Amino acid sequence: MGREVVQVQGSLARSPDAVWQILRDFCGAWHPWIATMQAERGPKGAAVRAFTVTGEATIYREQQTYLSDSDRVLGYTHLDGISDCQAYDARVTVTPSDDGGCHVGWTATIRAPATRLQAICDGTRAVFEAGIAALAEASGTDGPAVPAPQTVPVESLVFDDLPRLALSVTPDRGDGRLCLFLHGIGGGRSNWLDQLAVAGSVMRAAALDLRGYGDSTLGPRQSNVDDYCADILRVAEKFGAKRLVLVGLSYGSWIATSFAMRHPDMLDALVLSGGCTGMSEAGPDEREAFRVSREVPLNAGQVPADFAPAVVKVLAGPGASDATRQRLYDSMAAISAAAYRDALICFTNPLERFDFARLTMPVLMMTGEHDRLAPPAEIRGVAGRIWDAAQRPDVRFEVIPDAGHVCNVEQPEAYSRPLLDLLGRLR
Repeated sequence: MGREVVQVQGSLARSPDAVWQILRDFCGAWHPWIATMQAERGPKGAAVRAFTVTGEATIYREQQTYLSDSDRVLGYTHLDGISDCQAYDARVTVTPSDDGGCHVGWTATIRAPATRLQAICDGTRAVFEAGIAALAEASGTDGPAVPAPQTVPVESLVFDDLPRLALSVTPDRGDGRLCLFLHGIGGGRSNWLDQLAVAGSVMRAAALDLRGYGDSTLGPRQSNVDDYCADILRVAEKFGAKRLVLVGLSYGSWIATSFAMRHPDMLDALVLSGGCTGMSEAGPDEREAFRVSREVPLNAGQVPADFAPAVVKVLAGPGASDATRQRLYDSMAAISAAAYRDALICFTNPLERFDFARLTMPVLMMTGEHDRLAPPAEIRGVAGRIWDAAQRPDVRFEVIPDAGHVCNVEQPEAYSRPLLDLLGRLR
């Protein structure tokens, strides 16, 4: 079995946005060799295109595996049509050039028997070259206008078993699904109110106060991530939810990914914002230094309200409004010292290093343009690792413009657009 990489580069006089508008439409029939094109969905909602080429009866199928509007990157894999092809994974990128135009890079990694490999590579190169040439003239469409998202009422709910868990929740839609939001270490369930109101129009949604936060109580002992996973299972059982979408921010993203490691078959999708791996990839010394530095004010008798102003300066982006900064301050100031210390110890004692091959569900990763704690380069790298590790990946990565760490609070509309796009395509 042989392996080859085909790479084709092209420079166009058109703007990167104009070219990307055409390329990002995975099921668009803009390539000159396309005869017919049909949009399909994979078993887990992934975009699949089924097409024929001029002069052939063969139906080819390809699945989108990666998308980033902010980076202008599209990845896809071959499913059917190329005889004797064992694997075919492609990626196309659009980057700006100094003259106002753009560069298009198209790459495919191909595995096939030696007797077929060269022919597949030659055909691929011809396809890419014809496609890049066509992009110089192809016309794109804006697509249908995206209506303003519907909103639904949100109410508070408390499960009084121990530990007590408090949630904000939208009405039941009767489909056995739940979109559950998990806040960061300095937040609370109120951080998700903007997303709850719109996500609840697609499926039932709830935001959880983690143990010790808001109206939830701590357990009888120091919390660990298995306790949080047990709380998620308990919430799902209380709601009668058989399928989950977990949406996390920072600490909540680490908890959501930890749950995905344990119960991947329960998840329809995973949305990770402002982080993912937490301290699971840090060494013992780094974890201990992180914990000790953040326990200094607690050990001096301070409570989170005392150091909340300093934390907000780190969390907020440079363009954050006074109202946004106040909202971040309020959520941090509401945390008790005991709850903050409990979460801090849990965070710095991860139970495992994540195996991204277990992420068999669609994964949406977002981070703020000005996030100091989970900068775009770091999260982009994690998204790429998930794309590499998953057997049939369905990954999207987006940078939220003009936002800091708590990007869903600073830019709720920009955050909710890709979230709603994901929720809307799930089966």
